[in-house]
Amino acid sequence: MHVVEHFAAWAEQSRAIRFSDEVWHHARRALIDWHAAVYPGAVVAPATLLEKSRAEELDRGEASLVLGRKATIRAAAFINGTAAHTVEVDDIFRDGIYHPGAPTIAAALALSKSSNLLRAVIVGYEISTRIGAAMGRAHYKYWHNTGTIGCFGACAAAAQALGLDRRRFAHALATAATFSAGLQQAFRMDSMSKPLHAGHAAEAGVTAALAAREGVTGSLDVLEGEAGYGRAMGDSPDWNKALSTLGTDFHITRMTFKNHACCGHTFAAIDGALALKGKMKIEAGEIDRVELATYRAGLEVAHYENPQTPAEARFSLKYVVATGLTHGSVRLAAFEPQRLHDRATRDLMGKISVAVDPKLDAAFPSRRAARVVIHARGRREEHLQPTRIGDPDAPLSDAQVEEKYLELAGPVLGEQKAKAQLARLWALEAT
Repeated sequence: MHVVEHFAAWAEQSRAIRFSDEVWHHARRALIDWHAAVYPGAVVAPATLLEKSRAEELDRGEASLVLGRKATIRAAAFINGTAAHTVEVDDIFRDGIYHPGAPTIAAALALSKSSNLLRAVIVGYEISTRIGAAMGRAHYKYWHNTGTIGCFGACAAAAQALGLDRRRFAHALATAATFSAGLQQAFRMDSMSKPLHAGHAAEAGVTAALAAREGVTGSLDVLEGEAGYGRAMGDSPDWNKALSTLGTDFHITRMTFKNHACCGHTFAAIDGALALKGKMKIEAGEIDRVELATYRAGLEVAHYENPQTPAEARFSLKYVVATGLTHGSVRLAAFEPQRLHDRATRDLMGKISVAVDPKLDAAFPSRRAARVVIHARGRREEHLQPTRIGDPDAPLSDAQVEEKYLELAGPVLGEQKAKAQLARLWALEAT
């Protein structure tokens, strides 16, 4: 059997299995977190612009945009997937350097009924996170995993929602592999491309599954073949290892839920800086110098020295640490014009230096850590932040996930509608 056939066989067999209560619970958490991310993203560009660009596919069709407008299945997957990745608060699978929720749940919602939604989400997460972890750091050097690996999450969720048999399911995954795209360079300067990667992945996965349902075939050896995905876009990954725990170790129970509204590579530095500031009992204005050391990918991705737009600021390590130290948090308000050009924040940015820590870099991606040094009042204090708040080893509680959801969804839906939707999501049945 080829790799995609192994994944497809498990997906088909899993329909006769009742997952553990823990797995169902974490699937609900993932859905709630996805809705927290998608609502604020749905009312800003690029989602609002995509609605105009695909107007002929809206106000009709079998699916809906997240705020209720009718849409074709593919348009709903594309626009909702994009919206969920826009404001940078969507979930992360740490070992895969990948945001599974944005594309996977967008695809599942485009095709699922409420009775099979949770199962489709679980299958999408379990298959795609394994592919992401197998492709690893070598893939992430040039590719944006949410755009590439996300195609598999969306396809697996869609194929499960459609009830494809193992043969068609395998062909769907094979086709999704050759749709896989999304370059790191697309967000190394200010652009709207990054969230579009998630939207494209959602649509590509849905397209692959719908095509397979009708008999379209793919190259079943596309992952492990000599000119296949693993060699072309990675460093010959170990597919046996990727498959070894499928169905026994559920990755959906180990998601990172974001506690800050910016690039996840900056989180350990933000958390460490805030912890050290609290320990030293100082104000931001008393800080003379800040030294940040973390893993190389964090500096390469969150590299903006003088951000001028919200998108640049979300990927500026110096900005997010400075605004966190100055204002106490890095939420959506941190990227409003007034905060973006706040004089105190900008002054503090000039006092921050960054560097790669070889030991922390060696531990990436399985551990996301940062070392923070603050000089203030003639003192020097150092703090090692070993993980990010929200990571599996420092998870957000259910109450904190709810608080995040209400904070982000409330301004878009209104408080009462947001609370009612939260109750519906918690009540989704495990079938």
